Amino acid sequence: MAFLVSGTLRVAAQIADAQDSLGRKGKYSVQGPRVALTLSSPEVSVSTVALLESVFQTLGFESRQRREASVQDFLEELTGFREQLDAHRAPMGCVLVALVAPNGQLRQPQKLVRELSGCEALRGCPKVFLLLSSAPGASPKPGTFLTGLSELCGRCPHWSLLQLLTEVFGRTAGESSGATYCPVLQSSLRGALCLGDVEPWGPEPEPSPSAQYDLSGDRAALFLAVIRDRPGAQRDVEALGGLCQTLGFETTLRTDPTAQAFQEELAQFQERLDTRRSPVSCALVALMAHGGPQGQLLGADGQEVQPEALVQELSRCRALRGCPKIFLLQACRGGHRDAGMGPTALPWFWRWLRAPPATPSHADVLQIYADAQGSSSGGFTPGSCDQADILRVYAAAEGCVAYRDEKGSDFIQTLVEVLRATPEGDLLELLTEVNRQVCELDVRGPDCSERRKACLEIRSSLRRRLCLQA
Repeated sequence: MAFLVSGTLRVAAQIADAQDSLGRKGKYSVQGPRVALTLSSPEVSVSTVALLESVFQTLGFESRQRREASVQDFLEELTGFREQLDAHRAPMGCVLVALVAPNGQLRQPQKLVRELSGCEALRGCPKVFLLLSSAPGASPKPGTFLTGLSELCGRCPHWSLLQLLTEVFGRTAGESSGATYCPVLQSSLRGALCLGDVEPWGPEPEPSPSAQYDLSGDRAALFLAVIRDRPGAQRDVEALGGLCQTLGFETTLRTDPTAQAFQEELAQFQERLDTRRSPVSCALVALMAHGGPQGQLLGADGQEVQPEALVQELSRCRALRGCPKIFLLQACRGGHRDAGMGPTALPWFWRWLRAPPATPSHADVLQIYADAQGSSSGGFTPGSCDQADILRVYAAAEGCVAYRDEKGSDFIQTLVEVLRATPEGDLLELLTEVNRQVCELDVRGPDCSERRKACLEIRSSLRRRLCLQA
């Protein structure tokens, strides 16, 4: 009897482990089946689709499906793909979906992403979306992004996908009409993701000096924080201020700004940087306030300001051209409270096995927005700013609540702990670790007694690795 119970527990524990693909702390285990799907509109060139197939094969995707459909039918195709995966009734290793369409036709890509994110077979597994725009009448040959991705996937299979994409972004970025075009990635990954057909946990690659941002110049930080009626906000300001001082940032703090003051302070910050005699190598802006239902920031006067307008304000700074610009946004982006996705077995059974906690519904997704021909059309880029060298970190997924209590916010406090522990690390990888820790938390808001989950959203157009160690 004891042998039977022991065997049952062992098998059940293996099933529980398979439900969460973060098999090792901070690193995805992608040993299960890998499935890739390409959805392309009829206008997309054959050579572009063929190169995508080659990239998928290089990355070790055994099953590679390809379908041609109008953009209006993409959602229906993804629904069928999801049903196919759920019918498989076994945990997956990873899924990669490429959506290729002419510029401007894929207007609401988040609907397509959400359709697959709810797939039970993919719970806890990395889901990668490659959203490629293609200009009508453009060259049939794939551009710099796809060719660079193909070459690096074959040459550096042991790199994490975020490292690999940053290198590709550096090769792809180009000047057009006075602005810098660059692909953008949007990540809610909770761990390092390596898709090469090699042992992924070998030594990390040593970056060359040219592959990292040069931060030998001045560093400047601006904190715009609404403290009034936001318990714990002062704790966040103090913790982040101490971290910035350790990392060598000259910090300016403005508390309880109105909506207009948010814009004015950003404009003055930009002017001060442009008129400095010594070169500036990095800027950090922390925006902490209540958030509106559509992701707006609310000033101390209750009026709204769009965070994208603040990002654009700093992107025009001449002193920061080619330098990293970091935005930390601690604010709600809507009123949704995510209960997460949990195991489907009997609750008492999973509690007995100490199964992994519920996974936030928005976690484990990586979206890459790029142009198939490498031009500056920016057809799929989220937001209104497509310039390079910008890193935005949101404390909550789109439409969701950002949690905070008297001790501070989960996002800022965890960020400070992680960066203090490993200041020499690549910032994108460190932020992924911050997200992992935040996703593991069970939170209860002041007006909600049930457990809820939180998940960060990281948007990056960085072209080099970014290390903040002073």
